[in-house]
Amino acid sequence: MNTEARPRQYANDGHQASGDDDATSVSNELPDDWIRLSQWVHCFCVVTFDLNLGQALEYVYPAEFMPSDQEVSNICYMAFPDSNSGCMGDTKFHMRLRAFQHTKHEMPVNLQNYNLDCAPAMRYDSSHYWGFVYFRQKRDPNLPRGYFQKSLIIITRLPFFNLYYDVLAQLAPKYFEEGNELLHRACSQINRQWPALMVGQTLKLPLLEYNYQICIPKASSSSSRKLAAAAAAAAALAPPSIDEQPEQLPTSVKVLASVNELELFHSLSYVIDHLYTLWELVITSEPIVVVGTSPADCSHMVQALVALIAPLEYCAEARPYFTIHDSEFKEFTQECNNRPIPAVILGVTNPFFVKLFKDWPHMLRLVDNQKNMQQELHKNTRNATSASAKPAQPSGTNHNILNGSLAAAGDSSTAGLHTKYKPYLKKDKTLIKKVLLGIKTKRPEHVQTALIRRHLLELTQSFMIPLERYMASLMPLQKDISPFKSAPNASSFKLDDFLATLEAAGPQLTSTLKGDWKGLYRRFVRSPNFRGWYESRHRELQLTLQDLQLQALSEANLEHWAHDKQEVEIIDMILKLKQKLNLYSDKAQLEGNANTAQRQIRAQIECMKELLPSDLRNVVNL
Repeated sequence: MNTEARPRQYANDGHQASGDDDATSVSNELPDDWIRLSQWVHCFCVVTFDLNLGQALEYVYPAEFMPSDQEVSNICYMAFPDSNSGCMGDTKFHMRLRAFQHTKHEMPVNLQNYNLDCAPAMRYDSSHYWGFVYFRQKRDPNLPRGYFQKSLIIITRLPFFNLYYDVLAQLAPKYFEEGNELLHRACSQINRQWPALMVGQTLKLPLLEYNYQICIPKASSSSSRKLAAAAAAAAALAPPSIDEQPEQLPTSVKVLASVNELELFHSLSYVIDHLYTLWELVITSEPIVVVGTSPADCSHMVQALVALIAPLEYCAEARPYFTIHDSEFKEFTQECNNRPIPAVILGVTNPFFVKLFKDWPHMLRLVDNQKNMQQELHKNTRNATSASAKPAQPSGTNHNILNGSLAAAGDSSTAGLHTKYKPYLKKDKTLIKKVLLGIKTKRPEHVQTALIRRHLLELTQSFMIPLERYMASLMPLQKDISPFKSAPNASSFKLDDFLATLEAAGPQLTSTLKGDWKGLYRRFVRSPNFRGWYESRHRELQLTLQDLQLQALSEANLEHWAHDKQEVEIIDMILKLKQKLNLYSDKAQLEGNANTAQRQIRAQIECMKELLPSDLRNVVNL
């Protein structure tokens, strides 16, 4: 939209200042005054259009969390639509950007606890920010360009789409009327009244007129934390008493069924016939560019694609909204070299990307306006009762799902999925018919979303269960774990061995889909999604083995073992036991678990010390 985005300078209270102070020299340490706010919101940013500077950062609050220069540049460019798409009125969308602070962001222990317990899709991200944008554009003849253009952005490390979109909808209209004072009140209320991040409990989040109620579910594989430890963590960061809170109280309770799950049907209804192709592309981490005319459409579609493979973590890169000015532009587009196309899903609106990405294997071009969307819906519903409901097949090798045109791109290419990819699995026409029939009968969107989400969940679980079963088989036998030897390692993953298990225990046992499952697994094991899953599971196996050996050590009769051992061997065993305790002290602290086995090990150490002469006893105490 413009050629240059630059930060302005700020005084310590967050207001614009006229001096030349370095705005980015703020310490990366969390100020004690904002310790609770920083868990939920990093800062609020206001970006406006300046005739001299272009898109410029007008205001940041709290000023202690002023982004770095590179982060400011990215925020400014992504705060406005990247093309002349005519986004008049109010537009909401979200973005994800890399954190560039000079010092590494260290997570407090309570946030590490949170990340251990929550699902991967809801983790607090120490390396990236999420930005939730409320962009307003309207005609104003009193301004030099004839338009008022400004964005309010919530910068956070949490991917809570439903919560922050709702917060934006409440705050932004008031902000455009009341100004910066509203942000001061909101930050103060969040800092004073919002609880610490915790999973598995109902959290009440009062903000102005609303009292949000959310529950962050536990990850099914996360270890259980003792109630006493959770209560202690909650008490340490609990909201102040009622006497300390502001007099203004929320008047409406708003319960959010999910903090992060967007409505899938809204984005996927126009590509429902190719739902299974998209699922395969996402689970194998194929590069996909989503091209639209609105950052709202692009960001929602990218998030919908990532959600297709839940609960499996999407481990490749995803940028819901991406511009040509992004600092990662060369990294993702490979403009300067011929390296392979990276595994990433990009949402873009600038028509320049259509030409730049002409060699990308998969391009999803969105319907460009509401009228065309409605036409596509009507077209789909007319075929909903037909057993052979299929989209029009284009000439050539591309599969174009939707009709229409991308006006901003200035060409006649049809909207839809453009790919040469041949799916390994045959699609389930029964599900597609159900969804299309729901469109015809005006079934509510949230019901359609639940139908799609449940089916995809079952599909992903059917795909992953054989892998989980095979990983469990890599665990050494209990008899191989000896207290007097190093803990054995889990066996390595061998693709051929895994594929050999599919005939008797493959996904066909739980899924009705037919096709080349082995071919899909071969493609999957080369993807970042497999690497992320495998590294996580292998790490869990190794920790389990270490815990089992620690338990074996705690239960062993070491006094009997030591009766015929030399002093040097006893000392070596004591040092080995101390090393084990040190290795797991951090783990026990994170889990809030006073491990019984560890206490027994300490008792074993003391017992063995008694077998040593007093002079050597003093040595091992060092």
